[in-house]
Amino acid sequence: MFEHMQKRHRVFFVYIGGESPLKEKYIDAASELIVYTYFFSASEEVVPAYVTLKEMPAVLVFKDETYFVYDEYEDGDLSSWINRERFQNYLTMDGFLLYELGDTGKLVAIAVIDEKNTSVEHTRLKSIIQEVARDYRDQFHRDFQFGHMDGNDYINTLLMDELKVPTVVVLNTSNQQYFLLDRQIKNAEDMVQFINNILDGTVDAQGGDSILQRLKRIVFDAKSTVVSIFRSSPLMGCFLFGLPLGVISIMCYGICTADADGGYIEERYEVSKNEPDDSPEPAERPEPPQPRGAASPLPAPQEPKDVLEKKKD
Repeated sequence: MFEHMQKRHRVFFVYIGGESPLKEKYIDAASELIVYTYFFSASEEVVPAYVTLKEMPAVLVFKDETYFVYDEYEDGDLSSWINRERFQNYLTMDGFLLYELGDTGKLVAIAVIDEKNTSVEHTRLKSIIQEVARDYRDQFHRDFQFGHMDGNDYINTLLMDELKVPTVVVLNTSNQQYFLLDRQIKNAEDMVQFINNILDGTVDAQGGDSILQRLKRIVFDAKSTVVSIFRSSPLMGCFLFGLPLGVISIMCYGICTADADGGYIEERYEVSKNEPDDSPEPAERPEPPQPRGAASPLPAPQEPKDVLEKKKD
């Protein structure tokens, strides 16, 4: 059954021994990480003869055609060690895998190449990364994950820049920082020197998750979305962005012109209200001329005062 598991799974963990506090920790870690990898327990007689154990009980991970033993003093917490070791040392990268590697806390050294391109430069960078991952595993496996990626589209979105292919980039997927080559990589020794400079802090990190970088990423994502829409369907892009802009423009124009007309009418009203009325008053209508020979009307005789009072009563 052990040989069957080796053929079926590229990475799996095995607890060897009887009941112990280490087994309890192993069961807890397995319950937490069972969705990511495979866990087994076995007696010492089950494992192959080439497996040598200095002490029992022990936890082993089998991958990359070999095995590695958990050391509590060097590797720290068991769950953290399992989370770091659940990947093969060299991988073919994609966006989903890079997202998962963010939980390991490792830096990811990637050879960005074009797999359809069979030129010497593309194949050389890939082989250099594979050689470093294989020959320098004990030196870098706690801090680095190695692999290659076909094409630079996804890397360009992470770096918010156009990355030339082929090249090597080191990503810190936990805080979106990255390191670009500061030298010409000719062999594995040059790559090892570049990795040591990163660990020493002599290579400056770019990117990050600062407020400025977040704002820059928002602008970059919006720009990329608009460009991709117009590239895939120009008519749809014109409709999606032209129609709302046209409606907003008409609304703004209507608001501006309405304010201007209202102000003009109000101003005219104020001016007309404050101006003095200079229009000429109508002249008195002249009395019609009396015919000649006609007697002028005599005033009516005034009635006595007591008669007026009686009328008033």
